[in-house]
Order: sequence, then structure tokens, then C-alpha cells
Amino acid sequence: MRHKLLLLTRENSRYRQLLAASPLPGLTLLGDDPLSIQEADIWLAEPALAAPLLAHARDLRWLQSTFAGVDALTKPRQRRDYQLTNIRGIFGPLMSEYLFGYLLAHQREHLRYKSQQQLRQWLPGSYKTLQGQTLLLLGTGSIARHIAQTAKHFGMRVVGLNRSATQVPEFDEIATLDALPQYLPQADAIASLLPSTPETRGRLNAIMLALLKPDAVLFNLGRGDVLDLDALNLQLAANPEQQAILDVFNQEPLPAEHPIWERTNATITPHIAAPSFPEQVVDIFTANYHKLLAGQPLAHRVDFERGY
Repeated sequence: MRHKLLLLTRENSRYRQLLAASPLPGLTLLGDDPLSIQEADIWLAEPALAAPLLAHARDLRWLQSTFAGVDALTKPRQRRDYQLTNIRGIFGPLMSEYLFGYLLAHQREHLRYKSQQQLRQWLPGSYKTLQGQTLLLLGTGSIARHIAQTAKHFGMRVVGLNRSATQVPEFDEIATLDALPQYLPQADAIASLLPSTPETRGRLNAIMLALLKPDAVLFNLGRGDVLDLDALNLQLAANPEQQAILDVFNQEPLPAEHPIWERTNATITPHIAAPSFPEQVVDIFTANYHKLLAGQPLAHRVDFERGY
């Protein structure tokens, strides 16, 4: 059986080059014209680009997302008569670099010393060590496990929260998400890696944020709607020693008029903590395509009900 592939990415030319060099027997790569949407039985696509076109797909059998997050494709009114797979297993190292890059820079007071350098001042500070600090990870999947391993190298205590308190080897302690009020006051650093589901949306609301330590560092790296951004803005305004490093937002790009931009104790990055590199995406797609040809279950299949 021959298959027809539609590309829906912002880097189509790069994907075409990589796919042309990949062993994909029986696969025809279609053009970018509207007719291809109807003809293709396989899509390699960014969720936000694919979502508004799903209704026009006549023969869609499998959609391989180029991202980990597939929220746009799992909304209740979207069609679900195909296999949806996402990207997993490649983001742990990238997310660890991002998190510990910012965390270490904060603890070691990099900005202070850079400012002092400009003034030619020699004023040793009193930085904090990560040793003995508690890192609270909301979510215990592959990304969280890599971050936990990295944290252990720095001598941190790592607590993870998940849906059912399922034990994970890399953590010192595991509890359910319902225990969030118990663990937030203990954490020196908190990172949300949660997917967007009815159970996770708004978890970090004003009540939860009020439980943070006076000098806590909060990362939002999973999905924007887990965090109440308006509540965080007020929290940071009232607690100048707290820090927030934010890479994901409920609305992206983040509107220029949102007051969180003005918070000196907030760091905003444009969803770049762990990008999907085309080379890695094509490797995962190729492996899954061969599974499809062999009649085997596809890797990283998304549960439409859970949303991940």
C-alpha cells in the first residue's frame, strides 16, 4: 500500500530535505496545495497549523505532531478518527539546560556581578548553593525525570507530583497533585511540566501562589494554562524576592500590554526552552512509519481523552 504525506510546518523546505534522505518506502511527499489536504493519509504537522484543516481531510489515517504539546488537536469538538502521535523523549536535556541555566544564574547572582563590573566595583556577595535545596516538579514524565537526575548532581532534594503518586526512581519523594498545597511551602524552586488537561488547568492559581516561599523561583515550562498569569503578576509585585521564569503562556505571543512584562522579577522567553529540531522529529517519524508498515503500534500515541 502506498501512502501520501502532507507537511504542515513552518520549516517545510528543511523537512523535505530530511525526508528525501530517509528510508521511507512507499511514501509520496505531496505538495503544499489545498488538494493535498484531501489526498494525504499521513500528516507531519504542527498542531496549530493542522487543527483548522482537519475537517477537510478525507483520508487521514495518522498525524505525527512535530511538537510534544497537541492541545489544539485534542479539544472536544475536534475529530478523533485517526491516530495521533507526538514527540517525546528528546526534550529532557534541553529543558534541563534551560532550567538550570536560569536557576544557577539566579543563585550565583550573575546579573549583580555584571552590573558591578560596569561600575568597576569589587563587592563580593552571598550567593546560595543548590545543595540541600528542594526542587518541586509538577509532572514526573521523561522531561521531569531528566531534570530530577540533573538536580541530584547538584545535591538537591527532588519531589515530584503526578496524578496517582506513581513512584519514579529519580525522585526522593512522590505525591499526588492534590498534595500541592503541602509541598509548595517547602520548595525553593518549582517547575511546572504539566500537560493541559481539565485536571491541570489553573492549578497554579492565586491561592497556590500565596504559599510560595518568600524567595522561591517558579518555572512554567509545560503548558501556559496551568498558571494564572494575572495572579502571578500580583504575586510578584507584592513579593519582589520571588522570581518567575516563564516560557509558555495561555496566549502566544504574550500580548504586549500584559503587565507581567514590566515585572523585574519575571523572565519571559518566547517558548524556546526545548524546541523540536527537524532532524530529531524526522527520526521519530521514520521509526513510526516503519511501525505503520509492519502493522505495529505507533510510538508516542496520544490519548484524546487525556490530551497527552
